[in-house]
Amino acid sequence: MEKGRLEAFSDGVIAIIITIMVLELKIPKDAHIESLHELIPVMFSYVLSFVYVGIYWNNHHHMMQVVKSINGAVLWANMHLLFWLSLVPFVTAWMGENHFAQWPVTCYGIVLLMCAIAYTILMFTLIRHMGKDSLLAEAINEDWKGKISVGIYLTAIGVSFFYPMASFGLFIVVACVWFIPDKRIEKKIITDEPSCK
Repeated sequence: MEKGRLEAFSDGVIAIIITIMVLELKIPKDAHIESLHELIPVMFSYVLSFVYVGIYWNNHHHMMQVVKSINGAVLWANMHLLFWLSLVPFVTAWMGENHFAQWPVTCYGIVLLMCAIAYTILMFTLIRHMGKDSLLAEAINEDWKGKISVGIYLTAIGVSFFYPMASFGLFIVVACVWFIPDKRIEKKIITDEPSCK
């Protein structure tokens, strides 16, 4: 099967996720600058989640550049990723509205962890479909960023029961690790460009 519809559908869902998040930002009832004070936790939550969704879109786009075809397993693995990403607006709003209380931060961490696991499942489903000597398999090689991220998420979830703001700081650390797009695939495409044509 061709990958075009999967990419278009994924782009559409991610665009809707970002739209839902921004619609959760409530407009202050008065025009005083002090009225923005209550929105600070909500804005921090929104900005971090926007960055996360952007990271997933960016890396999904990079990964699809080396994919020539897909199958039913890839379609379901992609839907699994989109399911967890679609929960990001809910936990973002809950965490921001409750000023980083313990359970909202814990649930935010669980959703981020599940997004990471779902992305890894999609990646390995694509590798299984395309073969162990495919460009994607060669580019991924040792997925140290993915492994470190899962470890930090698990730590953040545990820490959230005692210090929720420290967990939020750990979520920022993972976002910083992934903020610069994963260059492994780009490098592999440039290296193997003549054979890709």
